[in-house]
Amino acid sequence: MKRMHIRRRSAGFTLLELLVVMVIIGLLAGFVAPRYFAQVGKSQVKAARAQIDALDKALDQYRIDVGHLPTTEQGLAALNIAPQGEQNWAGPYLKKEVPLDPWGNAYIYAEPGTHNNDFDLMSFGKDGRQGGTGEAADLGNW
Repeated sequence: MKRMHIRRRSAGFTLLELLVVMVIIGLLAGFVAPRYFAQVGKSQVKAARAQIDALDKALDQYRIDVGHLPTTEQGLAALNIAPQGEQNWAGPYLKKEVPLDPWGNAYIYAEPGTHNNDFDLMSFGKDGRQGGTGEAADLGNW
C-alpha cells in the first residue's frame, strides 16, 4: 500500500486573499459612501426647514398672546423666558431650549424682516455664511 501524502493547509488566510477582500470592501465603500453622505446632507436641510417652521409657529403664538413680536435684541430667547415688562406673556412657547440649526449654528432672527414683512428667521446653511448654493444655501421663513 502506498502512503498518500496529504498536505494540511493552515487555518488562516493568505495575504492574497486578504488583499482581495480589502479591494472589494474599498470598491463597495466607494460606491455607497457618496450616496449615504448625500442623503445626510438632504436630511439636515429638511431638519432645518422643520425647525424654522416650528419656530415660526411659536413666534406667531407669542405675537397672539403679547400683541407684538419679540424685538431683534430680545431674539428667540423670548420664546422661553419672559421679556421684562411683558404682561401677557403666556410661554414658554417651546418645549425645549431654542435649538441650533443642524450644523451647530444659531438661527438668525430679525424684526422687522427684510425678506418677510414681519420678521426674518433663517439659517446660513452648512457653511455658516450668507449666500451659497446646495447644502450651503441660506434657509429662511420666506
